[in-house]
Amino acid sequence: MKIAHVITRLIIGGAQENTVLTCAGLRDGGHDVTLIAGPETGPEGSLWPQADASSTHTIKLDSMRRSVKPLLDYKCAGELAAIFRREKFDIIHTHSSKAGIVARYAAHKAGGAKVVHTIHGMSFNRTQSKLTQRVFAYLERRAARWTDAIISVADAMTEQSIAARIAPRDRFTTIRSGIETTLFEPNAQTRAEVRKRWGVADGAVVVGTVARLFENKGYEHILKAMPAIARACPHVRFVWIGDGAHRGQYEAELARLGLSDQVVFTGLVSPDEVARLMNGMDVLVHASMWEGLPRVLVQASLMKVPCVSFDNDGAPEAIDDGVTGWLVPLGDCTKLGERVAQLCNDAKLRASMGEGARAHCVERFDVQKMVDDIANLYQKLVANPAR
Repeated sequence: MKIAHVITRLIIGGAQENTVLTCAGLRDGGHDVTLIAGPETGPEGSLWPQADASSTHTIKLDSMRRSVKPLLDYKCAGELAAIFRREKFDIIHTHSSKAGIVARYAAHKAGGAKVVHTIHGMSFNRTQSKLTQRVFAYLERRAARWTDAIISVADAMTEQSIAARIAPRDRFTTIRSGIETTLFEPNAQTRAEVRKRWGVADGAVVVGTVARLFENKGYEHILKAMPAIARACPHVRFVWIGDGAHRGQYEAELARLGLSDQVVFTGLVSPDEVARLMNGMDVLVHASMWEGLPRVLVQASLMKVPCVSFDNDGAPEAIDDGVTGWLVPLGDCTKLGERVAQLCNDAKLRASMGEGARAHCVERFDVQKMVDDIANLYQKLVANPAR
């Protein structure tokens, strides 16, 4: 099949990693794959090098931008429609909110291809104003009319979409975001090397977080929980993997709390390096207020690192609460800190949860399963010209 994937930008992030891995798997399966994205990057880093290696063709479309710019967006839709008409793709598969709207409109205008959209995270969510939520929900309903199939990376995305009347249930299918499970395997030697690099003393417990240093990633909640964790577990050390615009703000708050010496900032690292660094963790804490399927929970689980996360969106599909990690009520920083401290002070519990976490995730989140499921969906769509 001839397939186009369209995403707004290729920063280092879950939706982008998912898309690049999908393109690589489809290409390796013998398909002709084109990946189209805008040029924007940021302090999160860029996946363009991996994208260029993952696809048969890549197109960097300058008019594809994340912010809403009506004239430029209209130009982008026209350029995409021209590409779609010229290339005559069998499948046009869109990702992310902006590209999902603009590229599906362009595919509708161009005609000919089956259109698939993946929901990596809801475009409308509780962090937005009611008006913004209504506008995005309306746009998603419009775009769904031009869509033959909608993939949710977690069942929660389907249920939220149906509740918002985006599309009928039979339009949705869940295909969980795939992880390179062979890359995320614990290694004792790497663990020792990483902890030495961080300056972590023997006997210290490392609580890690992997996320952009950005307002919606929940660092403000982790900061609220940290003093209680440090009091309950004096030998704790925190490692924050990632970079972003709010680093200075968070460093200032750590200084105010007197916790600067207990936190390591790794800065920007590549996706492959994340796997290495997770070897050095004992616990992972994730406090994002909204996310589709938090890939970092799966990655840590594969590394036998038990996770503590807010109970929202796809988190319950990655964590079996009380068995492989802990889910706590959304926004409850006290409970977040209590569960992290409980794991910090109980090595046997960490070990048992860690073993269960890998067993829970290793098959259901395998990247090849994701690619095969997506390819099978494409085949069904192409074989059914009626829709």
